[in-house]
Amino acid sequence: MDFKHTSVLLEETIEGLNIKPEGIYVDGTLGGGGHAWEIAGRLEKGGRLIGIDQDEAAISAAGERLSVFGDKVSIVRSNYRNTKAVLSSLGITEMDGMMLDLGVSSYQLDTRERGFSYRFDTPLDMRMDMRQSLTAKEIVNHYKEMELFRVIRDYGEEKFAKNIAKHIVMERQKKPIETTGELNEIIKASIPAKMRAEGGHPSKRTFQAIRIECNKELEVLKESLDELIDLLNPGGRLCIITFHSLEDRIVKSAFRQAANPCTCPPSFPVCVCGLKSRGKVITGKPILPGRKEQESNPRSKSAKLRIFEKVSV
Repeated sequence: MDFKHTSVLLEETIEGLNIKPEGIYVDGTLGGGGHAWEIAGRLEKGGRLIGIDQDEAAISAAGERLSVFGDKVSIVRSNYRNTKAVLSSLGITEMDGMMLDLGVSSYQLDTRERGFSYRFDTPLDMRMDMRQSLTAKEIVNHYKEMELFRVIRDYGEEKFAKNIAKHIVMERQKKPIETTGELNEIIKASIPAKMRAEGGHPSKRTFQAIRIECNKELEVLKESLDELIDLLNPGGRLCIITFHSLEDRIVKSAFRQAANPCTCPPSFPVCVCGLKSRGKVITGKPILPGRKEQESNPRSKSAKLRIFEKVSV
């Protein structure tokens, strides 16, 4: 299957990066290379784009697509949490901008054997990086009931998390849960019929939760943001597209903290904590897809773009 992914908030992200033709930019979630193509196309002599992705299929597809830009583009298979090390390996210490398009790609959702989607009956997997050992099957069959409950409740915001976790444990005692179809049936049996008829597919939240846990998506995001801001040159921008409230909350909080880290009580006449602002939040409210984009690409409906700019010295 060809790597197909419609880039969300494409124009808004490119505008938000405020690209300098001779600058150094990083796409930390390269995917099919849609955003990267637009960035690279705006770079001139001296400009460079580094594309990072942990998915081998994305690296292959983007590498072929972006090959027309020659040595203006470097592609590395890694996780964006390793951006500093990736840049260092290329002899680069700072960047003029970076973007992240978080979550799962259309390609990953639509490729049956990857096991991301509840639409297919296929072996449970959900790994974005096929080199890692932890799979959705491992989580479903070996996490303790309380661990499953926590994952489904916290990462899926699923109100029936406790019942779903209980039913998963009951069923796996009979036989291992091998496929997305088997998991679907367990989830369905755990949710009252009346509630199943509301709010879309009953498995949506649980599958999201297991995917996030499998790929440690929120942990990576939390642990990376401070360092990514540090890597920006003065005036450089970090643009992040999120797709659910958990991601957005982390980004919003990190940007606010970086802009205003002062811990002094409001009553203090002057700051004594010594913590200085590292920049400013460009987006008071997140940028959302327009109606036209939402109609042409339904998966864009939950997208939010937030932008942070490093303080100029």
